[in-house]
Amino acid sequence: MRLKDKIALVTGSSRGVGRAVALSYGKEGAKVVVNYTSNEKAANEVVEALQSMGTKAIAVKADVSKKADADHLVAAAIETFGGLDILVNNAGFTRPAMMLKMTEEQWDQVVDIHLKGAFLCSQAAGNQMKEQKGGKIINVMSVAGLVGTVGQINYSAAKGGVLSMTKSIARELARYNVCANVISLGIVATDMSEKITTDEKLRDIYMNRILLKRFAEPDDIAPAFIFLASDEGNYITGQLLCVDGGYGMI
Repeated sequence: MRLKDKIALVTGSSRGVGRAVALSYGKEGAKVVVNYTSNEKAANEVVEALQSMGTKAIAVKADVSKKADADHLVAAAIETFGGLDILVNNAGFTRPAMMLKMTEEQWDQVVDIHLKGAFLCSQAAGNQMKEQKGGKIINVMSVAGLVGTVGQINYSAAKGGVLSMTKSIARELARYNVCANVISLGIVATDMSEKITTDEKLRDIYMNRILLKRFAEPDDIAPAFIFLASDEGNYITGQLLCVDGGYGMI
């Protein structure tokens, strides 16, 4: 087990990509903090699945865009398990609109969750990892942050900001043996991407952009998260790893 006895916090892990990452960490022996904002039932189902593997897990409700919640989330990991070795900033959602019609609220909601939330959680976790003299921060971004996307300028801007923020985190925390990296995803077959994967017109548009000609399944992306969180990633920091089927290369 590559993460045996490690303590991991995965934000937005009651569903989708976060759920897949949390479960993959559990399979590798990590103790996992499952984060959710509204769907307690789904979060508890992930906890139960993790416990059935023989690992320890808890669910913690927190809105990562609020400092008090982000601090509480990290504190819960420390109080329950005694520390924090791995933070995956995955929480997010979309509020699509064309740029000329996008409201300030739509902009703020998405940027606050994806970018501010990742900052607040990294700050809280970074203080703990500094004391421990080690840790891994993995921030999740999207190909949209590299190439842009129509109708989601808020999402693209937030994800692009995650990349540059992570490089700064890596520079600041390297002295404490903390590694910070970014994983950029393409389109993963989860409930968040259901519109794209089920609408025939949208499916064809996006499929033409993916070199491997298929959408990612959760099992396609989990190995990258395990690798960067494990000791095999101890000499990797400030880097961008694209797990997108070639989408971002075009």
